[in-house]
Amino acid sequence: MVAKRIFDVFFSVLGIIFIFPLLVIIAVIILLDSKGWFIYKQVRVGLNSTQFNLFKFRTMKIGADKGSLLTIGNQDERITRFGNFLRKYKLDELPQLFNILIGDMSFVGPRPEVSKYVALYNQVQLRILTVKPGLTDWASIDYIDEAQLLARAKNPEAFYVEYIIPQKIAQNLRYIEHNNLWIDLKIILLTIKSILSKLFSKPQS
Repeated sequence: MVAKRIFDVFFSVLGIIFIFPLLVIIAVIILLDSKGWFIYKQVRVGLNSTQFNLFKFRTMKIGADKGSLLTIGNQDERITRFGNFLRKYKLDELPQLFNILIGDMSFVGPRPEVSKYVALYNQVQLRILTVKPGLTDWASIDYIDEAQLLARAKNPEAFYVEYIIPQKIAQNLRYIEHNNLWIDLKIILLTIKSILSKLFSKPQS
């Protein structure tokens, strides 16, 4: 755990310094693209059920989060023009480097959920709250196109609760049983590979 925290602090600081110009550019475009602040904060459930503010670049119109907590496809009317681009390539998640730096999150760990869905966990599933949540995990790689899966579902909310959440938690429980810094590095590299493959993939006709 000490080695993991040192890794998180060192690479979050390095990442923030390295991509700081990109963060500024994204922030300015968000401010020009739609009304509202460039950072969006959402309360998530973290280690030992502690709630914290998860940081993201704002990708939706002001007040859009008062409706469904799920994003359905790339054409969700609540998402701004630039927000679609940020979400597609996971750039909206970059501010979570600050969550990692201050200790709310790690680079790798179960993605933190909102309390609405955590309340549905059974006793076994609650075990994922015994580790620090992460920026990415095995489930993030497998469900990189989650919004499109939800868009194809007849009942997105039911599909998310009954299928996606249990599948993600099962992978997270396996991660808890088998993890080390080498596995974390593998997950990080595979996450980057998945994002790059989306960036350079040809649009489907």
